[in-house]
Amino acid sequence: MNGAQYIVQTLKQQGVTQIFGYPGGAIMPLYDALYDGGVEHLLCRHEQAAALAAVGYARASGQVGVCMATSGPGATNLITGLADAMLDSIPLVAITGQVPMAAIGTDAFQEVDVLGMSLSCTKHSYLVENVEDLGAVIAEAFEVARSGRPGPVLIDVPKNIQVAPVEPKPTPTFSTAANALNEDALAQAQAMLTSAKKPVLYVGGGVGMANAEAELRAFARKSGIPAVTTLKGIGTLNPDDELFLGMLGMHGTKAANLAVQQSDLLIVVGARFDDRVTGKLDAFAVNAKVIHLDKDASEFGKVRDAQVSIDAELATVLPLLVSDKLGNGGLAIDDWRRHCKALIADHGWRYDHPGEAIYAPLALKQLSEALQDTAMVSCDVGQHQMWVAQHMRFTSPRNHLSSSGLGTMGFGLPAAIGAKLARPEHESVLVSGDGSFMMNVQELGTLKRAQLPVKMVLLDNQRLGMVRQWQELFFDGRYSETILTDNPDFVAMAAAFNIPGETITRKEEVEPAIQRMLASETAYLLHVRISEQENVWPLVPPGVANDQMMEKKA
Repeated sequence: MNGAQYIVQTLKQQGVTQIFGYPGGAIMPLYDALYDGGVEHLLCRHEQAAALAAVGYARASGQVGVCMATSGPGATNLITGLADAMLDSIPLVAITGQVPMAAIGTDAFQEVDVLGMSLSCTKHSYLVENVEDLGAVIAEAFEVARSGRPGPVLIDVPKNIQVAPVEPKPTPTFSTAANALNEDALAQAQAMLTSAKKPVLYVGGGVGMANAEAELRAFARKSGIPAVTTLKGIGTLNPDDELFLGMLGMHGTKAANLAVQQSDLLIVVGARFDDRVTGKLDAFAVNAKVIHLDKDASEFGKVRDAQVSIDAELATVLPLLVSDKLGNGGLAIDDWRRHCKALIADHGWRYDHPGEAIYAPLALKQLSEALQDTAMVSCDVGQHQMWVAQHMRFTSPRNHLSSSGLGTMGFGLPAAIGAKLARPEHESVLVSGDGSFMMNVQELGTLKRAQLPVKMVLLDNQRLGMVRQWQELFFDGRYSETILTDNPDFVAMAAAFNIPGETITRKEEVEPAIQRMLASETAYLLHVRISEQENVWPLVPPGVANDQMMEKKA
């Protein structure tokens, strides 16, 4: 066989059943091998969308996502998707074609040093220079992508390597030894837990990536510690738990931010003290000691020093942290629990919005109530993203797909496509804004091609809403390039791809329209017109502590 056929064979050995990509000259031999190679491939209409679809696939399934592109502009278009995967710790393998080895460095047609470009946004990158190395490189790439803290890996394969004859070799296997648990650190953490009076469990996306949701919920249940999550940690905890305060940070709940600011101990699990979480760093939970649990030791002390740091598999350390000393009643923090419950009650969401216009938070709450717990919701970036995080209910982190670290506009539609292929038995719903939707709107063609019944809710305020909000609040209302009154007819655009849809403008239309959308056997676009004046509240302004939130004026 040739190198391209060897790549396909090795991908199958790694358990790959689905690839996202776009062909071109330098990767044509690999596409020829895919033609009857036994691996499904979905043609996306832009390489960035192919990478983001692979991200959605990986996030919804827990498997490694795979995408492909040709050299030059095809490879550079993948870079945003690689960066998205890197910042959100998503296991991804990207394979790019490259000009023949003899042409590298000659400014050949569609030649770009994608290896060099990718170094800052991948865990590792390879340029394959010998066809005999293909099998080992691919096997190692998958191991790197999914081991430790997951992330993206790039394999750049020159065209001459793809067509060269090769004798297949046994694929190497890898085993990663677990770090020895620091018993002294564990004992110190247990002592800090039992002496704390106002502890808060601060949960990040690392828990879902480690498949440690069950262990985390057991820890929360036995300890009885009030809990908050980051944006990417949403779905990790039981959303109906009476001690779950919601998301913290810039657009977090008031209850979550106040509890964290008042705490005397933060148990940080799979989180990294992101700047959107902490607000003004030197004013963040100033009276709290920190226990930091993470698989990636490089996060320890990077932003906030911890009294105890434990580098271990979360599913292993969390059960050990709940020592028998806790008994059946959890920690002796009844006053603190009552206080946190009062915060939740006093600062709950209100949906009594005046007038007939559609109120986005209420509409998303109604959408959430209409969905089954297994439904996957992908969103883009902006106001609607924060409303989804605030007002929709998630029972698994694999059901809330949001570009957290990079904040990639255009993420939602390809991610929803990837999620649907990962879990075809479950509903895949996109919630997008009119600005983000246009970023990868060409993927309506991918929906049509694959006949995927992805349901799309488009919140249209004819604005780049989040930027407009900041311009209103912090730039004296100077709305520079954020007014989108020239938006297209989105329902007509969807119809051009044989996708049905409708536009709604009044509150009373929301629930019936949601039911019609969910009943559709095909993809469906629900175009929801909302006011351009609505803002996301609360908001922690730049440079202040999280308990100094701006709120909607009465």
